[in-house]
Parts: sequence; C-alpha cells; structure tokens
Amino acid sequence: MTADPHHPGQAAPVRITEADGEHTVLTFSGNLDSHALRVLEELLLDPRLSRPGAWTLEMGDLHHLDLACAYALLRAVTRAPEPAAVTVRGAHPAVHRTLRHAGLETVATFTG
Repeated sequence: MTADPHHPGQAAPVRITEADGEHTVLTFSGNLDSHALRVLEELLLDPRLSRPGAWTLEMGDLHHLDLACAYALLRAVTRAPEPAAVTVRGAHPAVHRTLRHAGLETVATFTG
C-alpha cells in the first residue's frame, strides 16, 4: 500500500502499480477529490509517465472522482507531443460521467 504523503496513515487514492517503459498502470481507489488533487498532480509528474506508450487507468475501486481531478488527468494525457494510448478500466457510472464531462472520452478508450 502506498501512503498518501498529505494524510499519513491513509492509502494514496492513486498510485503507479506497474511501469515497464512501454506500459504504465495507474490504480485508483476510494475518493479522488479536491483534497487529493495535489497528490494526483504530483504523481502525474512521475518520469515514468512522460514516455510515449500506453496507460491503463484501473478505476474499479474508485468511488468518487472530482471534476478538477478529471481535468488533471486530461492535461497529463494530452501534454506530451506523442500522447499515450489510454484505456480506462472498470469506471463506475458516476466516475465515467465525470471523465466524460472533462473530455477524457476524446482521448481514451473505456472498457468494463
């Protein structure tokens, strides 16, 4: 379990669980809201995410996603000259709706 540096003793709502240079898996859990935005933005600066390749966003355990966090994800996905291929897996309907409102559907594939 990766700890949230801003809330010691709590699990981070997002962490990189796999990264091999070509494919990166970000795993989300709990609630990703304005209180977690800084943690998310710091994680999205991780050098493993700056290489072109594929990202999988595992969102099956994510219960709530704030619109500001969804926009941060969109910015991270689209900032590179060669954007990563992004797959969102397991997003609950409310989370999927927030991602859609942010525009992530234009650059990501959604799967069950």
